Amino acid sequence: MQGFAARSGSIISPQVTEAAAIYMKILFIHQNFPGQYKHLAPLLARQGHKCVALTLRVKEATNWQGVRVLPYALPERDGQKLHPWLVDLDTKITRGEACYRAACKIRDAGFEPDLILAHPGWGESMFLRDVWPKARMGLYCELYHHAGFPHLNFDPEFASKSPEVEPLRIRMKNLNNHLHFEFAHAGISPTAFQADTFPAPFRERITLSHDGINTVQARPAPDVRLTIEGQCDVTRKDEVITFVNRNLEPYRGYHIFMRALPRLLRERPNATVLVVGGDEVSYGARAPMGKTWKQIFIDEVRDQISDADWERVRFLGRIPYDQFLRLIQVTRVHVYLTYPFVLSWSLLEAMSCGAAIVAGDTAPVREVIRDDETGRLVDFFDGDGLVDQVCDLLEDDAARRRLGDTARKMIRAQYDLQTICLPRQIDWVKDVMDQPL
Repeated sequence: MQGFAARSGSIISPQVTEAAAIYMKILFIHQNFPGQYKHLAPLLARQGHKCVALTLRVKEATNWQGVRVLPYALPERDGQKLHPWLVDLDTKITRGEACYRAACKIRDAGFEPDLILAHPGWGESMFLRDVWPKARMGLYCELYHHAGFPHLNFDPEFASKSPEVEPLRIRMKNLNNHLHFEFAHAGISPTAFQADTFPAPFRERITLSHDGINTVQARPAPDVRLTIEGQCDVTRKDEVITFVNRNLEPYRGYHIFMRALPRLLRERPNATVLVVGGDEVSYGARAPMGKTWKQIFIDEVRDQISDADWERVRFLGRIPYDQFLRLIQVTRVHVYLTYPFVLSWSLLEAMSCGAAIVAGDTAPVREVIRDDETGRLVDFFDGDGLVDQVCDLLEDDAARRRLGDTARKMIRAQYDLQTICLPRQIDWVKDVMDQPL
C-alpha cells in the first residue's frame, strides 16, 4: 500500500536486513513500554518493520521481541511553586521535554520514523512532531476527562471537597489531550465508552479496537489447580469467589466489595475468597494519613467477621500472570466493580476463561456484560444486591455454565487477539499512514 515504504536504514537498529529496508520505521512511545503495544509492536517487527521504542522503563538499550527499546531519563529539577491545577500539566511537560531531547539524539543518529505510535497520557509525545514533522502520529486514546456526572462525583462518598472548582481543574487536566489533538493524525480506543469521552472533532478520528484477549491462553480449564504456598490450594471442586484489581482502591469498587464481605462469608460458610491487588493507587486520590485503601476497609469490616470466617479470605497481592489465569479458571463466581472509567483487561480475560461474572452496572461494563446473558449486573453501590447475585449463582451450576459459555463466545467473537483485534489494529496503522501530512 502507498505510504507503507520506509526511508533509508537506521543506525539505531542493531541489525537491518536489506529486505527490511522496504518497510516502515516505527517509533513507539510509552512510559511503561510495551503497555498497550504488547502485541502490536512485536507483530509489526515480525512483519519486517523497524520498530524502536522510547521508554522510562529501561535504563539501558535492549531488544525485546524484535523491538529496539531505548531509555530516556527525567531531569533533576529544582523545586518550584505551581498552582495546584497546573501540577498535572507540569509533570507531563517534564516528560515531554525529556522525551523530546532523547528523540533529538536518535534523530541526529539517523533515525527518521515514518510513524509514531504513542500513548499520550503522560505527555511524552507532546513535542515529537517538532522533531519529525514528516512522521504520521497515531495516539492511544485512553480517556478524556469530564467534569460532569458520572465521570466526576460518581461516588458521593469520595466527592470533591470543592465541587465548584472541580470543572476548572478538570479542564486544565485535559490540556495535555488538546495539545496532542493538533498534530495527531488519528487515534485508537479499546472501548466505545473511552472513545466517546473525547470531543466530537477528534472523536471522528478515533478507531474502536480493543488491545485483544488471547482466548487460546485465557480459556476454561476444568482440571486447574491454583497453589500459592502459604496462601491457597484450590481446585474447581472448591467454592472460590474472586475479586481482582491492579490496586485495591475505590475507583475499582474495593470498598463496596469489602463492605459486602461480612454477609457474603456468613451466607457461604464453605467459600474461599481470593482477593488480588496491590496497596498502591492507580486511579483517584491516595488514602488519607499515610494509610492504604486496602487496610482502611479491612479495618472497617474486620470486627464484623469472625476469626474462623476471616481465615477463608486470602489477600494475594499482585501475582504473576500464569497464577492470575489459574485463579480465574478456578473461580466459581468472579466479582468486578468499577467507576465509569477505563475497562479492565481482567474482566475480559475472566470472561474468556468462562467465569460466571457478577459486575457493577456502569457504562463501560455494559459494553460486555449483558444482564443474565454474559453475566449478572447489580447497582455499583448495592452491596446486598451483590451478595444476593453471588449466592444465587453459587447455588445454580447450570446458570454459571450458561453465563460462562456465553461470555467466552462473546469474547472470542468480538475481542479475540489474533482473529479480531490485531487485524483491526494493523488496518488502523495503514489508515494512519494514509492520512495527509
